[in-house]
Amino acid sequence: MIFKKKPDTDFLNNLGKDNMSGFLEINFTDIGDDFLEAEMPVNNKTKQPMGLLHGGANVVLAETLGSVAAMLSLENENEYAVGLEINANHLRSVKEGKVKGKAMPVHLGRKTQVWEIKIWDDKGKLSCISRLTVAILQK
Repeated sequence: MIFKKKPDTDFLNNLGKDNMSGFLEINFTDIGDDFLEAEMPVNNKTKQPMGLLHGGANVVLAETLGSVAAMLSLENENEYAVGLEINANHLRSVKEGKVKGKAMPVHLGRKTQVWEIKIWDDKGKLSCISRLTVAILQK
């Protein structure tokens, strides 16, 4: 188990209630020993003008998953995680339904963490892969 705090998904969903993840209707669905999952609808809030899932919405889902996973893995309550760098490769367009993301650690260091986030469409086809680097800072 990499998470030092393992709250239920209701707690995690309430974190995003009044911010961007809530606006985009990101919903945490599962917490495992070494992963965190969430889904996001493909709707008017998350589509670009051509009717496809906006790449930026994928990045919001990826950063939300990675940042929350990083926060849950911190041992010291005087620490917090902030994003340093994120990249995303958009592999397949999505027009409808939901996308599901899964964050897994690549590196869990004392000062930085690296998370890989994969995003799939409703058919289970990989649509985006992202990598998030976070800095661990002192409060």
